[in-house]
Amino acid sequence: MVNLLKNEKSPYLKQHENNPVNWMPWNKETLKLAKVKKKPIFLSVGYASCHWCHVMAHESFEDERTAKILNEKFINIKVDREERPDLDYIFQRCLGILTGTQGGWPLSMFLDENAVPFTGGTYFPPKEMHGRPSFTKVLENVSKVYEENREKIISQVEQIKMVFNEINSKNAVLNQDLEPFAEKILQYMDNDNGGFQGAPKFPQFYVFDTIFYFYLKNKKKKFYEVTEKLLKNICSKGIYDQLGGGISRYTVDDKWVVPHFEKMLYDNILFVRLLNFYVENTKNEYFKSKLIQSINFIHKEFNNDDNLLGSAYDADSEGIEGKYYIWKYQEIKNILKDKFELFKKKYEISEGGNFEGNNILVERSEIILNETELEAIKQIENKLLEERSKRVKPLFDHKTQTDLNCYWIYTIIHSSIVLENKEIFKIAMDYLNKIQNVLKDNLFHCYNKKREEIDVFLEDYVYFSLLLVSVYEVSNDKKSLDQCCILMKKAWELFYNDENQVLQKNIKKSNDLFVQPIDLIDNNIQNGNSIFLLVCNKLFNITEEISWKNKIDILKKSFHSSINNAYSQMFSYIKILDICNDNVTFTFFGNDKSFKDIQNKLLKKYFEKATFIHKDNTESFILICKNQTCSEKLKSSEQVEEYINAKSI
Repeated sequence: MVNLLKNEKSPYLKQHENNPVNWMPWNKETLKLAKVKKKPIFLSVGYASCHWCHVMAHESFEDERTAKILNEKFINIKVDREERPDLDYIFQRCLGILTGTQGGWPLSMFLDENAVPFTGGTYFPPKEMHGRPSFTKVLENVSKVYEENREKIISQVEQIKMVFNEINSKNAVLNQDLEPFAEKILQYMDNDNGGFQGAPKFPQFYVFDTIFYFYLKNKKKKFYEVTEKLLKNICSKGIYDQLGGGISRYTVDDKWVVPHFEKMLYDNILFVRLLNFYVENTKNEYFKSKLIQSINFIHKEFNNDDNLLGSAYDADSEGIEGKYYIWKYQEIKNILKDKFELFKKKYEISEGGNFEGNNILVERSEIILNETELEAIKQIENKLLEERSKRVKPLFDHKTQTDLNCYWIYTIIHSSIVLENKEIFKIAMDYLNKIQNVLKDNLFHCYNKKREEIDVFLEDYVYFSLLLVSVYEVSNDKKSLDQCCILMKKAWELFYNDENQVLQKNIKKSNDLFVQPIDLIDNNIQNGNSIFLLVCNKLFNITEEISWKNKIDILKKSFHSSINNAYSQMFSYIKILDICNDNVTFTFFGNDKSFKDIQNKLLKKYFEKATFIHKDNTESFILICKNQTCSEKLKSSEQVEEYINAKSI
């Protein structure tokens, strides 16, 4: 056997094509080989910008001695979790079930010859350290245990299936008040630094998206305060790229200063999305500047060969974590010369630095600068950015993911409304045209510049559908609405799991796992099931087709039941269920152009949480409905505002 990854298209898999390990991709042929050889499988799951994946690769997968053990005793499979999120989801859950430990990347799982896991871990060092056994010791022990207990291990599959069935089982709940879940999560907040307590510190924007939604609904000050504190700390600290814009994955400390420097597209989408809602409702110029900067950063730096968006930037450059982003004190001083002291008025920098003798740029907590100084500092920042551009950039994972690209387009449509920026809307439509041209009649999860497509998952269908229905809502594009309906009906056909009464992650007929991947937890982005419900609710409001209502009723019952057991990981459902419960619609009859200003105002305030409907009619007016209780014909902006205030919509 030889390393077969040279034939793969994933940047992550290509990183391992020269390893002495006889890596194989996950496919029918590889799984069949394990059965024929009666060998256990070593499954390694990661992604291109994963720092600890690189570390383990260098320490173990490039080591001839380790490779010899792997090649002799295992069938070795490499998986890019961004290509196969269903595999990653299942085996991360299995790690928790089998070992009681938290998952992460690299994920290192040991499977029997039928591809059913029996033990595993994450990163294993080359030598025993910090309570972790050496990787070679793990390999030898696992191989011995499997050889001596093969039949017993193989027979465990039914037990694991039973555990998954229990996880997926639900008790019927018809309805419940959802705001208390937002109240409940507040006890875990870091009152000093924002976000959740402890370190490492992840932003978890989808939680705060829901918290801020309830602030807008009921004006509870505490919901506003925790959201503001999170955004203020993130925008001013090291997790945010002060020169270029955008955020890193997380920080290793609890003060948001020292990031794990990899930049993921999905984190930045959620960041921009939360800023959209916050900026629209606060008019804060500081956060508005961060929003614009981050949009520009993503549009420029994540652009790939297909003029769409790639997936991630590595944390490392030239083998050193963060090298591209950090600064020596003297280095900045030499570059800026007489502007150095002015720069220090905005940023905390020192000779000792805040990261291994270097400086990660962090804004001072109290900045008092006049307009002239602010303009001068902007020029200084541009100078440093230009200087930084001469460095070796971190590796860019260029592959296009359909779900993330669609979510980005949807998000900047919202940005264009918030910022009243027609150019951003044009950019969004250009992206939409490009992705339409690429996908044509086929939908798939991701592809590279050679148009080699990879699978398709629920999230690809629902985020594309969300984008299309929003285009209809904003611009009355009926073709987008028709396409959305087709995609949503197809998604239900392909992914709906009748036994669990939710949609599963991969296509039912193509499932190559030992269990069905029923994923109800928000992870990198909001869960696909929750987005399906949101779009479903909009389509029922727009089309009045009872089939959409039937789907809504099925899913709402399932989601209410699941939330009670895992609310902290299901905040997208909490928000979307509440949106469905309120069910606000704005219907524009007649000439859309005559209501353009009113529509824009309403879109700003009610984007996502209301449905915008367009009806041909000889008479022009607006109807506002909440839970089937509707206004009279409203024919002016004043009448609309009067009704909204009177009915607390």
